Amino acid sequence: MTDHVQDAAAVQEATDRLIAAVGKLDDAAVRAPSRLPGWSRGHVLAHLARNADALVNVLTAARTGTRIPMYASAEVRGADIERDADRPVAAHIEDLLASTERFNTAAAALHPEAWQRTVELRNGVTDRADRVLFRRLVEIELHHVDLGIGCEVEDLPASFVDRDLDYVAGERFAGRSDVPALLLTADDGRSWRTGRDGAEPTAVSGSAAALLGWLTGRADGARLDTGGSAVPALPPLG
Repeated sequence: MTDHVQDAAAVQEATDRLIAAVGKLDDAAVRAPSRLPGWSRGHVLAHLARNADALVNVLTAARTGTRIPMYASAEVRGADIERDADRPVAAHIEDLLASTERFNTAAAALHPEAWQRTVELRNGVTDRADRVLFRRLVEIELHHVDLGIGCEVEDLPASFVDRDLDYVAGERFAGRSDVPALLLTADDGRSWRTGRDGAEPTAVSGSAAALLGWLTGRADGARLDTGGSAVPALPPLG
């Protein structure tokens, strides 16, 4: 069962760490390119703020038992990010603080039954409401890496890396026909059979951080062991 208090604390800690790092940037650095193609660091920060507000919609839907879309539309989502991207660093930090507070308030308002309800995310994806906090944590941690300001997957909390690796390998990529068959083994002995069903898997091993970085497109897989064969190409996480 998901520990909402623990997840909420992890979200706040990750947010605080992100804001502290962003606070060391100047306005020019925020407008510089991020590691995401076509996005500045400001785009990433604007996305994180608007994602918090979108997840407020998801949590509100869980609390009220009504259907509220996460985003009004893909077009509105994109326009909002573009609108907010080219701002001074102080404005981004203020927005992140305010949107985080709205998210925290929405999460605190959920009653036990609501946490078990099925909620709708983007592109028709559904999940239980009790996983929304973890989904927010994933957004913060991986996009912190995308900012390219000194944080790598290896620098993220080990508890997060372990949990997200289990989620991506054990769920997100499992059974996907566009993902090569993989047998993943972490240094701690955990393993996952993921990707395309019914095919001989390629064995890939390494640290949990190296595996997660590769699976999520945050690393090229150079630190992984494939027994001498090429590291398989992966599609976007999606």
